[in-house]
Order: sequence, then C-alpha cells, then structure tokens
Amino acid sequence: MSRIKRGVITKRRHKRLLKQTKGFWGQRSNVFKRANETLMRAMRFAYIGRRLKKREFRGLFIMRINAACRLNNLNYAQFIHGLKTANVVLNRKMLSQMAIVDPAAFTQLAKLITPAAK
Repeated sequence: MSRIKRGVITKRRHKRLLKQTKGFWGQRSNVFKRANETLMRAMRFAYIGRRLKKREFRGLFIMRINAACRLNNLNYAQFIHGLKTANVVLNRKMLSQMAIVDPAAFTQLAKLITPAAK
C-alpha cells in the first residue's frame, strides 16, 4: 500500500493561521507554535472585549439619560420607573440618543411620566 503524505493540508492550516497573525511581533507572527498561542490569547481578549463594550456603553447611555433627566427635575430612577408605569417601551440606547439629538422630545417624554413619578 502506498504512503499518504499529509503536508499539503497541514501547510494550508498553518498558512491560514499565520495570515491571521500578520503584524504580531517577532516569532509571534512567523513561527506556527508561537503564533498559535498568541492568536488564541488574542481571540480570548477580543471575546472578553466585546462583552465589556456592551457593559460600558450601557453605563454611558444611563449617564446621558440621567443628565437629561436632571434638566427636567427628575432623576434616572424616577424616569425609568415612570416609563415602566406608563408602558413606554424604549431601550436605553434610544433614550440616550433622543436626549442628545432631540431634547424637546425627551422633555415631552419627561412631562408624560412626571405625574406617574410623584
């Protein structure tokens, strides 16, 4: 029986990984074993970073909403509670955008919920 040489598939896999590590420093970009370790670590950090980004942006949205609420003599907690009791379904991202782009509409929303908040 003839021998099967597997170099082609391995080389393809190695080249694909080394292409992803282009720009890394030293052996991390051109030695497969080092590049693989570095890439796995980089991908883990990227995954964690995507989760942290969501968390940080939510905090930013809340800060912006709170600042807009203070201009309307409310605080964030009263505002969110008033929205829930008034059955207004808007996420924090849209509320924050509204506070920046269209403050008049945000003020109308605050007036709508003010009786429910007090």
